[in-house]
Amino acid sequence: MNRQRFDAPRFQDRVMVITGAAQGIGQRVAERAAAEGARLALVDRADHVQAVVAELREQGAEAIALQADLETWEGAEDAMTRAREHFGRLDILINNVGGAINFKPFTEFSDTEISAEITRSLMPTLWCCRAALPGMVEQGSGVIVNVSSAATRGIHRIPYSAAKGGVNAMTASLAFEYAEHGIRVVATAPGGTEAPPRRISRGTPEPRNETEQAWFQAHIDQTKASCLMGRYGTLDEMAAPILFLASSDASYITGTVVPVAGGDLG
Repeated sequence: MNRQRFDAPRFQDRVMVITGAAQGIGQRVAERAAAEGARLALVDRADHVQAVVAELREQGAEAIALQADLETWEGAEDAMTRAREHFGRLDILINNVGGAINFKPFTEFSDTEISAEITRSLMPTLWCCRAALPGMVEQGSGVIVNVSSAATRGIHRIPYSAAKGGVNAMTASLAFEYAEHGIRVVATAPGGTEAPPRRISRGTPEPRNETEQAWFQAHIDQTKASCLMGRYGTLDEMAAPILFLASSDASYITGTVVPVAGGDLG
């Protein structure tokens, strides 16, 4: 009888692509995965991803940096192709790109702003899944972990909520469609997260007056009020469930969105 070694690194020699890896949750997932033996392709459009990879390499990790604009099909296809060419395969994809840009009542959003939110928080996940799946189907295995959001139920970021709702639907449907190929598709739905100051701006404009400041504050207040634990989570509290779902510990879980928001189910 084969028994799992519970003290063994969960990702030893597994090839993991992490998008949005230059900071925040993506960077912390990369750091923890590297400590567990993953071979990493870190993708971001910001050149800071080079510094993240350099630091991981100094610690003995096998990692490469891939700069790409994942809001486009061309960028996603190129990143997944380069990762596969370098490592020979792609075992795990962590789709972490996204983030609300504007915070205000829905009727204050312009058509251009709505399109930008969808492009930022839905399309990179859609494109990367499309680019990664053919190789996973060919090898007969793979895991995709999408990072969604508890903000599918929230105020003052409705286009972002719609985009993350799309991520949830994609997760369920892809799991249904690709289970026969040995591929699991899962997601986490993080709530508010405490993180160091952003190195790369989301492009959120500074409030111009007290009304706009109140709109921004309202979404923060609602996020904390919806959390049973009454606080933001840490980067490690967000990264750990992502890596659990990516690991063989979660081998019988697919099509599921796991809330990671202190009791807020999103």
